[in-house]
Amino acid sequence: MQASLRLIVGLGNPGAEYAETRHNAGFWLCERLARELGVTPGRESRFHGLAGLARAESLWFLLPQTFMNRCGQSVRALMQFYRIEPAEMLVMHDELDLPPGQLRLKFGGGLGGHNGLKDITAHLGTQDYWRLRIGIGHPGDRNEVVDYVLKPPRKEERGEIDAALDRALLAWPTLARGDFGAATQKINSKPPPPPTPRPGGGDGSSSLRDSGSLASPALGRPGGGAAPQKKENP
Repeated sequence: MQASLRLIVGLGNPGAEYAETRHNAGFWLCERLARELGVTPGRESRFHGLAGLARAESLWFLLPQTFMNRCGQSVRALMQFYRIEPAEMLVMHDELDLPPGQLRLKFGGGLGGHNGLKDITAHLGTQDYWRLRIGIGHPGDRNEVVDYVLKPPRKEERGEIDAALDRALLAWPTLARGDFGAATQKINSKPPPPPTPRPGGGDGSSSLRDSGSLASPALGRPGGGAAPQKKENP
């Protein structure tokens, strides 16, 4: 039987300078889901991050406050303390190989070069945990990746990402019930095409939300340096 989720981890980098960057998409969704469940993660030095418990669901939220390439330290500390198994964890993170607006829920598999997943896997000794990949798009040149992920998405990209986060939240009740097959189908389905512009201007639709409303000003991320104090490669 598939284990129920007991831990949601959002990946990102700490600091206001990273709060709106593409690399912090995992923080954005994790924070939104925590708010939906009435949780405000607070600083927990023993877990090197912000943590909070949704008591009704027996579900922990964790936002590591190390840089991306050291987040495994935070994840392992909480999992060991509460005896949470890797299969009971879902990691939310940005994904270069998906365009903005697309999501992928998967269990295990490769790490896709993501430094946060690499460090978590190194600390846990396994890749067998759930991931929710949030598409941010790719700059087209691997040499531009670091600069790309450490910048905010363009306005139209942010709107597409926000819409994807909405879809993820709508799928949460299915995921919380442990129906991973149905949740995967909902989350991984392609977003609907944008509305066709009407003659004379306008597309007949209204904005879903202010494009800057999701990220906390206290959160952020890059991926890949040697120490928590240093910026890293994605």
